[in-house]
Parts: sequence; C-alpha cells; structure tokens
Amino acid sequence: MSVIEQARRAREAAAELATAPRKVKDAALHAMADALVARTEEIVAANAGDIEAGRTAGLSTAIIDRLTLTGARIAGIAEALREMAALPDPVGEVVRGSTLPNGLELRQIRVPFGVVGIIYEARPNVTADAAGICLKSGNAALLRGSSSAANSNAAIVAVLRAAVADAGLPADAIQLLDSSSRDSVKELMRARGLVDVLIPRGGASLIRTVVEESTVPVIETGVGNCHVYVDAAADLDKALAVVLNAKTQRLSTCNTAESLLVHEAVADAFLPRVLAAFAQAGVTVHGTPEVAAYSPDVVAATDEDFGTEYLSADISAAVVPSLSAAVAHIRSYGTGHTEAIVTDSTTAAREFVARVDAAAVMVNASTRFTDGGEFGFGAEIGISTQKLHARGPMGLPELTSTKYVVTGDGHVRT
Repeated sequence: MSVIEQARRAREAAAELATAPRKVKDAALHAMADALVARTEEIVAANAGDIEAGRTAGLSTAIIDRLTLTGARIAGIAEALREMAALPDPVGEVVRGSTLPNGLELRQIRVPFGVVGIIYEARPNVTADAAGICLKSGNAALLRGSSSAANSNAAIVAVLRAAVADAGLPADAIQLLDSSSRDSVKELMRARGLVDVLIPRGGASLIRTVVEESTVPVIETGVGNCHVYVDAAADLDKALAVVLNAKTQRLSTCNTAESLLVHEAVADAFLPRVLAAFAQAGVTVHGTPEVAAYSPDVVAATDEDFGTEYLSADISAAVVPSLSAAVAHIRSYGTGHTEAIVTDSTTAAREFVARVDAAAVMVNASTRFTDGGEFGFGAEIGISTQKLHARGPMGLPELTSTKYVVTGDGHVRT
C-alpha cells in the first residue's frame, strides 16, 4: 500500500476519532495496554532480531539501549497508556469564550489536528507512545520508524491495531509506514492536504531534512545540546549532584546534559571534584586547556565538541569568566532545548532565566526534568524547540488545534 493510500485511510479514521467519546478512546487505550502485556514474548522476540542486526551493523551502545525492549520496558509502556487514559480529554475543551456586545456567543474550542505523521529513529517505545497520545487527542497516526527497529515496530503496531479494532475504533487510526527505503519519508513529507502535521523525532540530520524538505507543516522537536552552568555563587555540593544527574542518569535522552560551564571563581574548588566523579562514572570529559589543567584524563575539546549532542558517556567542559560569558557560550552552541544554572544568587538566577533562550530553563535542578511526565502533563509526543504553536514538552493539548464556534439568534452583519 502506498503512503498516499495509507494517508487517505488515516484521514477517514481521523474523521471518526474526532467525534469519539472519551470513554471509547480510554477503553481503547486500556485494550492497547493489556494487549501489549499479553503479547510481550512476541514483541521481545521481534525486538531481539533488531538488536542482533543492530549489533552486526555496529550501532552504538546508546542506540542499542534506545532500541532494546524488555518485559519490564513493555510493562512500562503499557502503564504509560493506562496513565494516558486517566488524563483529561483535550478535545472540546473551551480555551476561551465570551458574549459579544451584539449578543453573539463566541467560544474557542480544542479540536484534533486530524492526521499526524511521526518520523522517528530506533525507539520502538515511541511507536506505542505516539499511537496512544494521537488516539487520546483524536488524531490518526502515521508512524514511520527507522529500519533498525522494523521488526519491533511491526510487532507493536499489529498488537495495537487489533486492540483498537476490538475496542470499536478504526484500526487505521494507527498505521506503520514502510521503513525499508527513504521513499516513504519523501512521500509522507509531500502528502500535504492528507497529512496535517509532521513531527520528527531523532538526530539533527533527520530533523533538518524534514524541516527543510517537507511541504506538510512541521513541529520541530529539536536536538538537545543542553548545558549546566555552575555559577560563582553555587552551592558546590548541589552543583555536583545536579551535574552528575544531568549527565549520567540516562545517557541517550535529549534532555541529558552535554556541556558543563564552570565560573572561574569556583573552578579550583569544583573541577577536581566533578572530574573525579566523571572518571568514576566512566564519562569522558572534552575540555578546554583550563579544564585539562585539573586532570590528565581530560581530552582536548574542539569547537565541534561544544556543538555536539553526544548521547553517550561524553561531555564538553569549559571555564568561563562570568555569567555573561556562560550565556554567550550557550547562545553560540545551545539548541534551545534545556539550559540549567546552579546558584544561590537570586540575582544571577533571574539574569540567567531572562537572557537564556530555551524551551526550558532550570534553576538548581537537573536538565533531566524537561519531560511531559515530570512536568505533570502526562504523556508527551516530544520536546518542541521551536516557538510557533508549541514549545517545550508537547502533551495532549499541544496535539490539538482550535476552532471558533459562534452562536447567534438570526444575527446578520450590517
């Protein structure tokens, strides 16, 4: 089946989803969760083939980690779908309303986008997450995963489609596109009029390609070159905890810290401690000469290092003379995702927050908190780093648009 034909089927499914009652959508989400758990062995077996092929192809440890599904991870994915069912339904929510002076009643209400295309890499968990959040928000999902997860994605989608159909909703609300060639991506990006929005999730190259070449509107979920700046007024115990968590809590996520900036006033006290901790954790530090002076284990940093989203046990590091210099560094190399400051100075914190341009700014907290679940939003489709429509974690409301409903009593305009 061509992508265009799949998009047409998705459009028909979306029309039915748009008016589906919450109880029907929630029942479908529970059915999807139960089916994933019941067919765990089948999914794990399919995933094993992808992992073996990935190792043979020389995929990095970080990508293999993203690719891997276990019984525990599938149980977690299923629980996320159940939690999604418990969230408020955004469809039909009144964003604002009023009665105009002429008596017309005006309401702005949330409505689904319609058909959402998601292009993503080596994360089979995204297959279930994206399908679930699209269904809950009344959208049909066209899923284009990477070839490295083809077996896993096919197994998951087969399970989800059957569960959705059993719950009384159209199976074509969830469809998987062919990942054996780039043709499906090109067709999806050109399906304007059938696909309402595209959301790319992956590395810089993928996102740039979709943004630059798509004729379908794109919501950019950007690369996470995240920084932690340790200020002159930082509590160094807190700083050590924040930096280590931001870098090592999980290496392969977009909200993992990839660069450390330390004010020169605390470099002597802080850098020996953090470098030793990184060495113990197996993290390679790519640092400037000022950083390298504190440890022979530091690798000389290049300009490219400071612009890299490693997604591995690596971090770039530099000493800066001031908060202004830290902000300038972030402006040069940051990707607008998440930036953090550790400081006990309210003035410094306020200045950093005001001057740093990012979807999320953390004060005395790890960058790893930039997440829909951690923010209390529940499910998310990704972290938007653009400024139009949505910015930051994209939960259920961000997967809707709005329309105005105007009610009169024979009103005519004069």
